[in-house]
Amino acid sequence: MLGALRRKVASGGSSASVLGKSMQAIGSGVSASRVSSNAGKEIILLQARGFAHVRNFSHLVLPGCSAGLTKTRDVISSIQSEAMMQKSCRAFSSGDGDLVDAVVPFMGESITDGTLATFLKKPGDRVAADEPIAQIETDKVTIDVVSPQDGVIQEYVAKEGDTVEPGTKIAIISKSAEGVAPAAPAEKKSEKVASKPSPPAEAVAKVEATPAAVKPKAPSPPPPKRTATEPILPPKERERRVPMTRLRKRVATRLKDSQNTFAMLTTFNEVDMTNLMKLRSDYKDAFVEKHGVKLGFMSGFVKAAVSALQHQPIVNAVIDGDDIIYRDYVDISIAVGTPKGLVVPVVRDADKMNFADIEKTINSLAKKANDGTISIDEMAGGSFTISNGGVYGSLLSTPIINPPQSAILGMHSIVSRPMVVGGNIVPRPMMYIALTYDHRLIDGREAVFFLRRIKDVVEDPRRLLLDV
Repeated sequence: MLGALRRKVASGGSSASVLGKSMQAIGSGVSASRVSSNAGKEIILLQARGFAHVRNFSHLVLPGCSAGLTKTRDVISSIQSEAMMQKSCRAFSSGDGDLVDAVVPFMGESITDGTLATFLKKPGDRVAADEPIAQIETDKVTIDVVSPQDGVIQEYVAKEGDTVEPGTKIAIISKSAEGVAPAAPAEKKSEKVASKPSPPAEAVAKVEATPAAVKPKAPSPPPPKRTATEPILPPKERERRVPMTRLRKRVATRLKDSQNTFAMLTTFNEVDMTNLMKLRSDYKDAFVEKHGVKLGFMSGFVKAAVSALQHQPIVNAVIDGDDIIYRDYVDISIAVGTPKGLVVPVVRDADKMNFADIEKTINSLAKKANDGTISIDEMAGGSFTISNGGVYGSLLSTPIINPPQSAILGMHSIVSRPMVVGGNIVPRPMMYIALTYDHRLIDGREAVFFLRRIKDVVEDPRRLLLDV
């Protein structure tokens, strides 16, 4: 093409017009103009559309000049490189630093994801740094997502019910209220609906005339009468379908696994609560005054369970493959019912605690469980579980083992019943207790001895002092 330009210019053609047409053929982004120099030579000024300057390609000269003519593809290559360089330098962020992201925090070693349960704030609400804005529900605990800085919630990028992982962005926080777009009023939507044009009168007349021309249908036969044996099901309108929470699904899975894995058997006994109730009544005021916590029945049963586990260490053991793991510590899990489900916080090293330490620990863990602030570490582990169904009025039950433990003690309600004491029938406050155990590891002999030790210590707490 440049050879043709030389011949055209040599024959007297206008170099500007020739080169202008050629440059139009090269690309629409390049324009050519004609400039006269003092020496009478014509040079070409190429201007790339969108550039802020004009580059003078002085090496492009007409015939008669000493410099050679550069190939056209080199010129195009240099222009394209310039354009690509400018395009790559564009900023991909706002650059004002006003927006920050609220992300899902680390949820624990054994938790990989959770469900976005609820938003605690609405878009447009002002929040402070570290203020909870949403709650993540896992199969063990509920975790708060907090605002990283003071500001205003611009928008939520996730929805309730979404499964999220640690590091997932759920909200955008604006340090100032400028970036928050106000919600569109509902009136505009209704105006749009009302402004739809009504159908023409002819179409309405046709629609009204159509039913008259349709032949009337024959009356449908009455529905068959139900027989006496056919069940009458309630209508679907009276039912509600609610998604199962992750905590409830986790509890269901663990209990079913326990049923499928363990050879569970339950043995029962009954405890006379007279002496423990008298001990509590005599020292409850002095106990509160000294330790700042009330004396309950749970601490007595925990101490009794510690004594029984020390007398029957097989109950504190667990099967691991072809081995038996004996635990030289006593970590007792206390089952606590919460509005969101059953959780089992752990009283660690219960064998080293007194009554006051046990009561304080149980009260603290129960409060955290009901508030939803209990951590995973406070529920991990545990070598034996106590479940007190008596607080709900349960008279008798067969508790299910909490894996990977081997046994669980069930407490029940205290009921005054006639008992034979010293040859006389007298009313006594009695409680049924139940021990469910893994029969693969624990024989009936050890289970009965364990439950008998619980009964002896609760009925006569002085045994703890004398270790008999």
